[in-house]
Amino acid sequence: MPATPRFLQLADVAEVLNISSAQAYALVRSGELPAIKIGGRGQWRVEAAALEQYIERMYSETREFISAHPYGKADDF
Repeated sequence: MPATPRFLQLADVAEVLNISSAQAYALVRSGELPAIKIGGRGQWRVEAAALEQYIERMYSETREFISAHPYGKADDF
């Protein structure tokens, strides 16, 4: 059995990202964070690798945003 589980519950995702469970659910439902629905009750699971890819994508998008919207440029004053 691996030390880190392959699949995470939405509560685990919320904890890792420091967001609410509702926000984690919204990320999954919007398709922004890939997930699968399993079991008879259709519970959502996010693959740990997909969560890490999401985090890396958010870092990249943030870097792009910062580059496009520099803070404190001299001509802004």
